[in-house]
Amino acid sequence: MMGLPQKLEVWRGKGELRSGRRRFARRGTLVTGLLLCANGVVTMPSAACAQKAGAPVIVQPGAPGEPSRTLPATTRPGLPPPSSADVEFMQGMIMHHSQAVEMTALIESHTENAAVRSLGAKISSSQSDEIRFMQRWLVARGQATTMNMPGMPEMDMSGNAMPPMPGMLTAEQMAALRKARGAEFDRLFLTGMIQHHGGALTMVKDLFDTAGAGQDADLFNFATDADNTQRAEIKIMQSMLEEKH
Repeated sequence: MMGLPQKLEVWRGKGELRSGRRRFARRGTLVTGLLLCANGVVTMPSAACAQKAGAPVIVQPGAPGEPSRTLPATTRPGLPPPSSADVEFMQGMIMHHSQAVEMTALIESHTENAAVRSLGAKISSSQSDEIRFMQRWLVARGQATTMNMPGMPEMDMSGNAMPPMPGMLTAEQMAALRKARGAEFDRLFLTGMIQHHGGALTMVKDLFDTAGAGQDADLFNFATDADNTQRAEIKIMQSMLEEKH
């Protein structure tokens, strides 16, 4: 048998339970709305929905004096359009690097010089990696990875005939390099690569001297690193040549 205090406590509990059910029912619309929002069905303004559901809110700051605006949750950042000078630099540098890799490929069969072999392996590895980076950079921006056009001379983006890339070896120089062996190969390789690296430095300088060019962060970092690396390698090669005299 329950005493009176115990009965009162049971009745009080049942009353609170019924009251709680009523409160839940009154809030049902809001709770349902949040559940729908979480499942991707918008039942309230998008910004409020995103805040309630814990999704990030993308806000685009307005220009001075203008209000900010909320962007759709599906908004994705885009790449700024590259300048024509940026594209030409990357396309030209791919061509330039490709010849350097071609030069280093001759080392294994043309010389036993350990220092030349070590330097050549470093240049081949770094410039091959950089070629892949430049190709990805161009493809991401919808640009061709080469300036060559089938059946046509090398052309720039404006359709004008392109002068040879600065510092690139001529066909005659490449033929002499392929023919040489031993110490003569070492000399031609080092002098040719110094010339080649010097041309790359000229290309970087021309890029940064062009108004509006070289502002892309990835391109800026690449060009700056390439400049520093090739300056250092020129000094190494000059020292190697001096040791031979």
